[in-house]
Amino acid sequence: MEKKQSNPKEWLNQMVGEPYYLTHFLAFFSYFIVRSSASLALSPHITQLLFYREIQAILAFFMLIAYKMVREETWEAFVADTLFFGKILLVALTLIVDYHLTLWYIVVFSVIYVLTQQPSYQELGTASKLTPLQLEALLTEGNPSRFWLVEFRASFSSGCRRASRCFPELSITYSNKNLSFGIVDLGLFPNAAEKFGISPGGSMGQLPTYILFENATEVTRFPEFNFEARPAPPITKRLLSRHFELDRHLLEYVNGK
Repeated sequence: MEKKQSNPKEWLNQMVGEPYYLTHFLAFFSYFIVRSSASLALSPHITQLLFYREIQAILAFFMLIAYKMVREETWEAFVADTLFFGKILLVALTLIVDYHLTLWYIVVFSVIYVLTQQPSYQELGTASKLTPLQLEALLTEGNPSRFWLVEFRASFSSGCRRASRCFPELSITYSNKNLSFGIVDLGLFPNAAEKFGISPGGSMGQLPTYILFENATEVTRFPEFNFEARPAPPITKRLLSRHFELDRHLLEYVNGK
């Protein structure tokens, strides 16, 4: 993971202020209260078994965290996967205590899933938020940039939330007079999806989609139109940089080409 949320105060503010993080924290914290109360009613054999399983769960959890820290690039993806594994391990532990408790946690996590949503990365970097009309005007009426790399995203897409940090950070690194970055929210402008050949939902959803334009002509996109042939890899800064040859565009700008 190239960049994590480095400010503990910022993370604490998000945990308290964002319903998604706060409800998960309260759900996980409630296990310790339930565990303390249940230990008085459980037999010594069950208590000992539960203790061993808790140690195994903690070790497995930290191994998964270490693996994800190496494999994941964005903080949002890391948090989403960590919470997912934590919920699986918590539900497994409650099966030892009582299946009614297991059902209760399943209901709680289902309600959290329905009522809350993991927040996306809010910074834009040097990218500009565009309406479809603004984008069309920039592409057809002329603009200072020869190339526009545009991200089409929607807040309802988990893939967009997981990758929401990549595009702004790329824009900071690669934005120049020849290459500009723009963001179009298909959640606000769903009709633009058909115009640019994007499937926003369903099993074949293509969000987020990234399209590189040269003047008014599409040069390339990710995922490509034939992406159904194989699963698209997770969005990372390295993947986007290679696919759109951003290093080459930057070098061409530096060399005055």
